[in-house]
Amino acid sequence: MASRTLNRVTKALLAPALALGATVGLASAPASAAVWNSCDQWASTNLNGYTLYNNIWGGGAGSQCIWANSGTNWGVWANHPNTGGIKSYPNQTKAINKSITSLGSLSSSYNVSVPSSGAYNTSYDIWDTDHDYEIMLWVNKTGPVGPIGSSQGSVSLGGHSWNVFKGTNGSNEVFSFIRTSNSSSGTVDILPILKWIKDTKRWMGNETIGDVQFGYEITSSSGGLDFRTNSLSVSSS
Repeated sequence: MASRTLNRVTKALLAPALALGATVGLASAPASAAVWNSCDQWASTNLNGYTLYNNIWGGGAGSQCIWANSGTNWGVWANHPNTGGIKSYPNQTKAINKSITSLGSLSSSYNVSVPSSGAYNTSYDIWDTDHDYEIMLWVNKTGPVGPIGSSQGSVSLGGHSWNVFKGTNGSNEVFSFIRTSNSSSGTVDILPILKWIKDTKRWMGNETIGDVQFGYEITSSSGGLDFRTNSLSVSSS
């Protein structure tokens, strides 16, 4: 099951206190000195037009540290216990702030290195400005994780094939697109996915897209695991 991934401020209001403080050192940071790193629960910084968040928001979380060489090359070392429930969504955020119909294009390219163990998904999390709708695009997943809601069949959009789920977390609608096979790199044409939701399925109207986030929704990473975004870019017009 997937949990809602709100913006950092809202999650700060909702998240319970961490069972363990995220204060360990950056044991698995890159050999080259990162331009920024932090083990703070809500750490954030702005680099190269992107905002990076450590974002340890779930109950029962362990330790997690984020590092960045740039706004598009970053990663986390996370040691979360092997228990249920999402612990964190460290992510890279690009502000869009355009309505679907005013967008001429919206796409993203990703290249990641992720562990073969643990329980997590690597996903885009796309929000409208009012946080009424959440569109998740899972490009890979490992372990016992799954989306919220019920199956809506399969579709090929944006250069990928997806299994689609629709549901609600009690606060907003969630549309999840789970890639039919795991991928560590590629390009996603996001705008056709938004138009399919709006025009073909009529699940939402002409919403203003606020943020496109990309990161790792981590349920467990016992013993400490590395999640690395080798490169990630979001472009729009």
